[in-house]
Amino acid sequence: MTGGVKVPAAQQVLAILGYLARQAGPVQAAAIARDLELPRSTTYQLLTTLEAAGYVTHLTDERRYTLGLAAHELGTGYARQAPLQRLARVPLARLVDRTGHTAHMAVLHGREVVYVIEERAPGRPPLVTDVGVRLPAQLTASGRAMLGALPPAQVRALFPDAGAFVTRHGTGPRSLSALRRLLVDTRRTGHAWEDGEVTPGFASIAVAVLDHTRHPVASVAVTYPSVLDGDDLRELMVDEVARTARAITARVGGR
Repeated sequence: MTGGVKVPAAQQVLAILGYLARQAGPVQAAAIARDLELPRSTTYQLLTTLEAAGYVTHLTDERRYTLGLAAHELGTGYARQAPLQRLARVPLARLVDRTGHTAHMAVLHGREVVYVIEERAPGRPPLVTDVGVRLPAQLTASGRAMLGALPPAQVRALFPDAGAFVTRHGTGPRSLSALRRLLVDTRRTGHAWEDGEVTPGFASIAVAVLDHTRHPVASVAVTYPSVLDGDDLRELMVDEVARTARAITARVGGR
C-alpha cells in the first residue's frame, strides 16, 4: 500500500507466498490460481517473477511450485529478530501476574509445537515447556488451539495415518477422527484444554493468536496443577488466556 492506495500486484504476490507457506508440499500453478481466485496468466507471470528473485522454486519434473531460498532467508531473518517474542513477552508476563501460574507461547512446526516463550510464575515448579522444546501438537493445549484454527484439509495432511499420532503417557488422540472431535470442541469454545497428556498432574488451557488472515501464528497457554482444576478456576483461566491472546493478536496486526 502506497499513500493509502492498494497495490493489487503486491497483494497478489503476498497471497501466493502466504499460500505456498501454508501447504504441506509443492503445488501446481493451477491449484494456486484456483484457490486464490487469480487469472492463470497472472499467476504464471507472478510465479515467474518470484522464481527469478529466488522466492519460489519451480520443480520442473513435478510441474509444481514451492518456496525458494530467498523465502527461507526471510524466515531465518524473522527468527533472528524474534518480533513475535518481543511483542508477546509483556502481555505474557501480565498473564502470569494475574493468574499466578506459569504461561508460555508456542508456534506450530509441522506436527509439533515449539515453545518460544516461557514465563514461570514465582514458586511454581519447572515444566517441560521450556523455550526450544518440541512436543506433539495433538497432545498439547497449545497445539490443539492452533490446529483448531486450520482448515480441516490441512489438519488431514499433517496427520495422514495412525503413525502420525504419538503419546507421552498413553493418553491423547490416536486417530484423525479422535483429533477432529477435540478440534470441534476447541472451535466451539474458542480454547483448547488438556489434562495430564503432556505431564501427569498438570493441566493447560490455550487460545490461538491469529494473523490478519485468521491463520494461527502462535498460541498462548497457562499450565496449572490438575488438583486445582474446577469450573471456577477454569473459567478464570479461559478468560485471562483469551484476553492475552487477543492483546497479542492486536499487536501482530491480526483479528
